[in-house]
Amino acid sequence: MQEFNKQKIFWHSRRGMLELDLLLVPFATDVFETLSSQDQMLYSDLLEQEDLDIFSWLMGRAEPEDSRLKGIIEQILAHNNKAI
Repeated sequence: MQEFNKQKIFWHSRRGMLELDLLLVPFATDVFETLSSQDQMLYSDLLEQEDLDIFSWLMGRAEPEDSRLKGIIEQILAHNNKAI
């Protein structure tokens, strides 16, 4: 089982694209530690994708080819909706 460094995940969540930062940084800060190890791995996998792809998926303009990422995207969006 892989252990994740929360600080590293936080910094990888900062993408330099304001729209992504507003979704990913609060999720990493508030939720990441409470995720199952499988979901932590999926979030880490999501962070390895291109910014424009992540943005398209979060905006609902496209779906990831890797269907496993859909669940973590839904969790990010749900967390964002709670924060509003």
